[in-house]
Amino acid sequence: MAIFPPQTRIWWNEPVAKAELVWISVAFLWGLIMFFMMIYWHIYGQQNLSTQVGRIDPAVFEQRTNEFAEKFRIRDEGDTGVPVVRPPPGGDAYMLARTFDWWPVLELEKGKPYKLHISSVDLQHGFSLLPINMNIQVHPGLEHIITITPTEAGTYGVVCNEYCGLGHHQMTGRIYVVEPGQGG
Repeated sequence: MAIFPPQTRIWWNEPVAKAELVWISVAFLWGLIMFFMMIYWHIYGQQNLSTQVGRIDPAVFEQRTNEFAEKFRIRDEGDTGVPVVRPPPGGDAYMLARTFDWWPVLELEKGKPYKLHISSVDLQHGFSLLPINMNIQVHPGLEHIITITPTEAGTYGVVCNEYCGLGHHQMTGRIYVVEPGQGG
């Protein structure tokens, strides 16, 4: 029950003020513009990842990642002991998400294509590549294969952007992009 009930009980028969009609029209038109822009961005914006997704047993993915890290390890990352792995250009690179770790650290060559395989072995995690706006939800049992070609040398951070537990804020990884012929 309202403190001051309306004088006429049938509110939808009341006339709408012109200023309100203008704002309703502007909001409706803006919604239509944004709807069609999403279609445009999807087709012409080149913002969509070239991603393939398939089912994989988490233990199998972990084994493949371990074999990959052993085969292409070039050094260890500081005092953490995390391997830095440099796959051959045009080859496969694996990154594994597990509580609270992105493993291993990758070193890729600028301008060379790679197939990046990403999966989780335990929980849902998020793959967010910084400072690039690349975000993927990573689930155990699903393998994302992303074709990437790094265009700028530098150090890129990988963070988990899906809450995965008390150590979530420490779940980071790294991808180094080096000029061809450098690194190692």
